[in-house]
Amino acid sequence: MNAKPQITDGASTDDEALRQVLPPARLLRLPEVMDRVGLRRSAIYLRMSEGRFPKSRSLGPKCAVWVEAEINDWIQSIALNSSRADP
Repeated sequence: MNAKPQITDGASTDDEALRQVLPPARLLRLPEVMDRVGLRRSAIYLRMSEGRFPKSRSLGPKCAVWVEAEINDWIQSIALNSSRADP
């Protein structure tokens, strides 16, 4: 049973390569977001209303989540800004 590889148009191999490079997307609940960023609930929601923190997504009437990549980007931007402010 020697199967020969099939020739494709290249789109599927590009998709497969992307899946191997990018980690799977995750959604974070509020307790995990609070642990990661070191802010309390009220501070997170205040910054969200000011546009200084990633917006949550609603999965239902009592279920808010944040996209992990957006939280990671926010953390990195804070780290970069504070390293630039240091003399």
